[in-house]
Amino acid sequence: MGRIIGRLAAIAVFLFAQVAIVSAAEIKVYSTIGVKSAIEDLAPKFEKATGNKLNITWGLISGFVKKAQEGDVPDVLIVSRPGIDSLTKDGKIAAGGVTLGKSIFAFGVKHGAPKPDISTVDAMKKTLLATRAIGYTDPAAGGASGVYFSKMIEKLGIAAEIKPKSKFPPPAGFVGTLLTSGDVDIAFQSKPELATTEGVDIVGPPPGNLGQTNVFAAGVGAASKNGEAGKALLKFLTTPAAQAVFKAKGFDPA
Repeated sequence: MGRIIGRLAAIAVFLFAQVAIVSAAEIKVYSTIGVKSAIEDLAPKFEKATGNKLNITWGLISGFVKKAQEGDVPDVLIVSRPGIDSLTKDGKIAAGGVTLGKSIFAFGVKHGAPKPDISTVDAMKKTLLATRAIGYTDPAAGGASGVYFSKMIEKLGIAAEIKPKSKFPPPAGFVGTLLTSGDVDIAFQSKPELATTEGVDIVGPPPGNLGQTNVFAAGVGAASKNGEAGKALLKFLTTPAAQAVFKAKGFDPA
């Protein structure tokens, strides 16, 4: 009798495992590189906890929002809060999107380099004008920090001087790599993105009302066949443990 019960138990475990495998979903995710440091840490933990697989494509917010508007909507989209809200209104993203965190745009320098003076608007202008080369994301590609920086230097009246010495990373790349390679002396991107690159020191955000905060959010595709799995991912990303990871990566609570 004991052997029979043991065999039945083994069969039950085997069948349960097969059901779990069959029910496990591959979740298609489009995510901004703005949250890459946190998501790369959390993805394997979610996969281990749920048995689901995350198929993540990294890119820029503007590109993913445009894709979704044109009908290419993933199971889960991670972009800006305004992007999720707009796509929800258009029926591309299901109601119930969640906010993941926020980050400031900031300047960075190569580790160990003197930190430039950006304490006032005048000081920041002098610093930017004096620097050999500055890195930020290509505004033409739609990177949020690059678009903002381009508008900021226009507003300050120094765009003509800054543009000739501007350098951009590859699409969906990190500006910090331009610092570590020696291509630029100052970089501008979101604080978590700069902190992602080893060998970069954060200087701080632009002074006063020139500071800018980006809020990140996630939503499930309205027509997703993996809607429940997508909702599970959103729930996981907003747990206290996951939010602690976001905080450790330089994000602030939204």
